[in-house]
Amino acid sequence: MLRVSEIRLPIDHPPEALAAAVAARLGIAVPEIGELSVFRRSCDARKASALVFSYSVDLSLPDEAGLLARFADDRQVQAAPDMRYHFVGRAPARLASRPLIVGFGPAGIFAALILAQSGFRPIVLERGKAVRERTQDTWGLWRRKVLDPESNVQFGEGGAGTFSDGKLYSQIKDPRQHGRKVLEEFVKAGAPDEILYVNKPHIGTFRLVGMVEQMRREIERLGGEVRFQQRVTAVRIKAGRVSGVTLASGEELPCEQLILALGHSARDTFEMLEQAGVFMEAKPFSIGFRIEHPQALIDKARFGAHAGNPVLGAADYKLVHHCRNGRSVYSFCMCPGGTVVAATSEEKRVVTNGMSQYSRNERNANAGIVVGITPRDYPGGPLAGIDLQRQLESRAFELGGGSYEAPAQLVGDFLAGRPSSHLGSVLPSYQPGVRLTDLSTALPDYAIAAIREALPAFERQIPGFAMADALLTGVETRTSSPLRITRGVDFQSLNVRGLYPAGEGAGYAGGILSAGVDGIRVAEALTRDLLQAGAA
Repeated sequence: MLRVSEIRLPIDHPPEALAAAVAARLGIAVPEIGELSVFRRSCDARKASALVFSYSVDLSLPDEAGLLARFADDRQVQAAPDMRYHFVGRAPARLASRPLIVGFGPAGIFAALILAQSGFRPIVLERGKAVRERTQDTWGLWRRKVLDPESNVQFGEGGAGTFSDGKLYSQIKDPRQHGRKVLEEFVKAGAPDEILYVNKPHIGTFRLVGMVEQMRREIERLGGEVRFQQRVTAVRIKAGRVSGVTLASGEELPCEQLILALGHSARDTFEMLEQAGVFMEAKPFSIGFRIEHPQALIDKARFGAHAGNPVLGAADYKLVHHCRNGRSVYSFCMCPGGTVVAATSEEKRVVTNGMSQYSRNERNANAGIVVGITPRDYPGGPLAGIDLQRQLESRAFELGGGSYEAPAQLVGDFLAGRPSSHLGSVLPSYQPGVRLTDLSTALPDYAIAAIREALPAFERQIPGFAMADALLTGVETRTSSPLRITRGVDFQSLNVRGLYPAGEGAGYAGGILSAGVDGIRVAEALTRDLLQAGAA
């Protein structure tokens, strides 16, 4: 197979135009092309008046070697890489013990799937509920202001990514094409085929629910086991090696290999691990607000006269501004045609996040507008970032009136330094509702100053971004884990053998795709270690 890149066509091109453009690029006739598949399709929107799709395609030809020699100096014509997933080994017929996995978000799901496909029959311990029960509990907060601390946006089957835009792209280095494995498994579980080739694939919450269930059933079919409402309260360590876990029920499970696929909000588990002596350290994360605009405004700014074209869908954006006070402000988890959601997992705290369905057809666009912070801003050890998050989330609860409503302010009022008293043209999507107030005390002064400087700068990139009626909703504090459970090159904890930190909560991922990839990498490392130990 060959890979040909940078095939550019108008967004309204007919289907047959792609093969014709590839043939013209290579100087061959269309009938010479055997199999042709799209590897990647992106929209070049740098000029709103002249949007084009840019394709990378894989194809087969009778004389591929000769054509490669003819295009030897052309980087846009190369041999297609091997995209197949290659397992690192198979489990022996007799297993001394079954590996345990704590957490069933993307990292835990893919760690369990790879181990199950390799024959290791893993046991997964998930503190929350199965995804459909969890969905009902989440609606309980959104619709009735009733929080279940063990079943919510953060905890339960599928992890926090289930209630998000379902974004499936990342900037991680992935030389072994693990990301392709993640996408292919999602397609097997019910995701649309297009996630394999569109530049910024997404799925949406409703589709993710069914996919997560299907992947769980596949793990169980292969001999794995998934146990819900199983909160781990202790990790037992003997002579520097993990020996088992204790559950909230009092049950003890022995194990020699334990994957910690925690979410970034497993605060009580982080505290337990620190008390047990597991090495961890504070790491940078970001804090800020959610901002909402009319989706039509973003579409027009990005697509110009093509705004509303169903081929393009809802437009997104990615923004960054470096402030005079040394801070960086950037857009985070942008959700086209989505909603702002209540994402707390602790009582009397308010946290926001963004979510979209696959259709992305809600009236508003929303994104986090967040400020990067580092452990210098919250000195005091590996858990200090959690302390700061809790302070800000408790303050947001107070500003919102103490009922899980979120504090909100119009952008015009925020920039002018005055409280908001009434909504403008942008209606809030956050449920269970917002309370208009002054957000200037919701974040540290340096963060407020940075965001006030950044919004007019973003206006210069997207006209209307700093419109007076745009709405800020607070607070966004769980952009990533505030700590890292540090591991070595063998993927094991620095000071506890057999303990494999994985995914977003451990500080090694930042989204569904990267967390899934990290789960695969950790499962492979555990497999290698088990096979080497068996050989020894």
